[in-house]
Amino acid sequence: MASAGRAGGGRAAKSSHRERARSGMMCYAETGAGVYEHRSEPLLPLRRFIRRQIDHVLIGLGIISVSLGLGVAGYHFFENLSWIDALLNASMILGGMGPVDPIRTTAGKIFASFYALYSGIIFLVVVGIMMAPILHRLLHRLHLSETKSKA
Repeated sequence: MASAGRAGGGRAAKSSHRERARSGMMCYAETGAGVYEHRSEPLLPLRRFIRRQIDHVLIGLGIISVSLGLGVAGYHFFENLSWIDALLNASMILGGMGPVDPIRTTAGKIFASFYALYSGIIFLVVVGIMMAPILHRLLHRLHLSETKSKA
């Protein structure tokens, strides 16, 4: 299927692909690694950059919400905590503070240890997702100024 699209396309097919990607008409699966502009392309306009940043923050908040839900369910079912106490413990672990209630059951201890490790990794992942557009824009801007100084 990919070869059929390339057979008669050449450079015109690539430019129409890029134009569709820039206009936002392509989904993430179609653009693949092309989520960010290439170093040879101009800097994204501020309005579209802000939209990209909002999208990344929403993705990060979604990951945090799912992680918090997993933690609440785990503390509720494995440690037999009330929903509000489970929420408090899961929030404190996810935020890096540590559990509030003492953990009494073996299943609860196993869950809490894995949830704490998971939470540490998720923190790093979410920070990476939320910072990616900012760091990309900074590097892109530095690269553009570097190419202008060489010319």
